[in-house]
Amino acid sequence: MHATLPLLKDTDFPRIKRDALTTLQVNLGYRCNQSCVHCHVNAGPNRTEMMDEANIDLVLQVLKDRKIEVLDLTGGAPELHVSFKRLVIAARAMGVRVIDRCNLTILLEPGYEDLADFLAEQGVEVIASMPCYSLENVDKQRGQGVFDKSIAGLQRLNALGYGQPDSPLILNLVYNPQGPSLPPEQGALQNDYKRELAKHFDIVFNELYALTNMPIQRFGSMLISKGTFKGYMELLRHSYQQANLANVMCRSMVSVDWEGYLYDCDFNQQLALPLPRTIEKIADLDRGLHLEDLMGVDIAGRSIVVADHCYGCTAGQGSSCGGALKES
Repeated sequence: MHATLPLLKDTDFPRIKRDALTTLQVNLGYRCNQSCVHCHVNAGPNRTEMMDEANIDLVLQVLKDRKIEVLDLTGGAPELHVSFKRLVIAARAMGVRVIDRCNLTILLEPGYEDLADFLAEQGVEVIASMPCYSLENVDKQRGQGVFDKSIAGLQRLNALGYGQPDSPLILNLVYNPQGPSLPPEQGALQNDYKRELAKHFDIVFNELYALTNMPIQRFGSMLISKGTFKGYMELLRHSYQQANLANVMCRSMVSVDWEGYLYDCDFNQQLALPLPRTIEKIADLDRGLHLEDLMGVDIAGRSIVVADHCYGCTAGQGSSCGGALKES
């Protein structure tokens, strides 16, 4: 169910266009070892959708042909993909900066005991979901026992050099609010995280990203069931900040789904709002834009598909895959 679809028509969100393409964000599949309340992908252990090997090869070809700077791997738990390591090794060999959006508990799963070592050896940047520094809040949002496993995962990464002063291994954490509210100011919250995690668990990290929950999929359905969906959408709209438009992630990124189709962002992907089919040489095709269509095609200057959920990225301090867009 796409929870925001009733509000997508006749949006008054400003029209924006693309800049140069620098980042390929690839969803390797919806299978995950967790089922988080805030998950906008509706991922979980029972999901079976996973990218095939032909599309993995296309990702690598696009990275090479387009000279993409960043490969941002997401899911589900992207590490569950059988070709995760092959993809990472090949991308790093090209000099591409690779980001792994890690839920931390995957580092403790049977069969993945060497995953943290692999990430460190390849110099992969880790962006780890850690919605709070307290056990009660994390387990409420992500499941019982997740907090303790997350702490163990962070300690393992720290032991390998992640997040340590003067280390090239980057470890960033992600905060999501518990319910239908905007995240607090990112800088102050980061200070709280660093103080509490260091004090109680001797954990260090580089930066905290405070992300706004998007009212789609599992989180959107929860809002509808509690009767707070409309109020949350009004909050996002009323908190709109025009200055955030210049830095929204969709300007320089393309989101790729597990079948290889293209979207302006991961949220549009979940709402089945594909990249506009306006590239002349493929305009006659009876399908959405695909990875193979990116070969040698410049999409800079193309219109971005916008809808009411885009207010989530521009509300307050702003929100992107790289955290707040500006300080409050």
